[in-house]
Amino acid sequence: MFVDIAEIEVQAGKGGNGAVSFRREKYVPKGGPDGGDGGKGGDIIIQADRNLITLMDFKYKSIYKTEDGSAGMGAKKTGKEGKDLVLKVPAGTTIKDAESGEPIADLTKDKEQIVIVRGGRGGRGNTHFKSSTDRAPRKYEEGELGEKKKLILELKLLADVGIVGFPNAGKSTLLKRITQAEVKIANYPFTTLVPNLGVARLRDYGSFILADIPGILEGAHKGKGLGLEFLRHIQRTKILLYLIDGAADEIKNQLETLKKELKLYDPSLVVKPSVIAVNKIDVLPKTKIKKMSNGKKRTAVYPISALTGEGVDKLLKTLEKKLGEILKNAD
Repeated sequence: MFVDIAEIEVQAGKGGNGAVSFRREKYVPKGGPDGGDGGKGGDIIIQADRNLITLMDFKYKSIYKTEDGSAGMGAKKTGKEGKDLVLKVPAGTTIKDAESGEPIADLTKDKEQIVIVRGGRGGRGNTHFKSSTDRAPRKYEEGELGEKKKLILELKLLADVGIVGFPNAGKSTLLKRITQAEVKIANYPFTTLVPNLGVARLRDYGSFILADIPGILEGAHKGKGLGLEFLRHIQRTKILLYLIDGAADEIKNQLETLKKELKLYDPSLVVKPSVIAVNKIDVLPKTKIKKMSNGKKRTAVYPISALTGEGVDKLLKTLEKKLGEILKNAD
């Protein structure tokens, strides 16, 4: 089950109370105070794990609490600290404050982590309260409460190439053709109900990750169709691959509508590097294919058949080249 948003509550442990204790040694019946400090409460840490691809576990359990620190003891012994708790999330998870909506952290690298709530400090034992006027204090401090927060975890998939297009454009078929990913394919809209990831292995670039985003409809930025539920997953991609349904009418309008929806959702999406491919050339007349491949056009269009594989190698080489340029410029 793919889950990309979850709301949780985290409570760090309370610090242990300080101790009230007095030395009781042979021949020293009235020894001074020796109460130790309480132990610190446990922290909660959120850590990114590249092997995870869903927030599903947080749907079944939404409240997390760490151990409290132990109380101090005699002989100036400090209480045991509460054990920390590490919550693992997929790389690409943004953590937000549920009340304010403000971002707290964005964990995009494997093993990257943040202490999201800190355990309370342990209270001081009566040893600290001895004075010239009070040689046998019975005063101590209680441990501090640990921090508590309500959080929203929001996953945005980490992929190099995001495949966007209308339902039934052939995105899942193309992903399977390129990567051999196990995806559901059928000839009806919204076969893909969750984003799918696949790895393309190429000679020069090595490999790159593609994400098949569930079909976009006009009005997707307002939540129409699957809308806002999955548009966030293309925000981190390096390249957008616009996949146009060549068997449908108004090919040019398809591209314009897709770009319009992306711009209304997030203007930065339409300035990302992009590649345009027209799918299903196996059912198109050759004259129409030749017109699409006209090299005089300002923007290159790659005619392909995700079903038969025709034109896919050329498309992959273009994606490989663009990714290489992006990585080179990032160095």
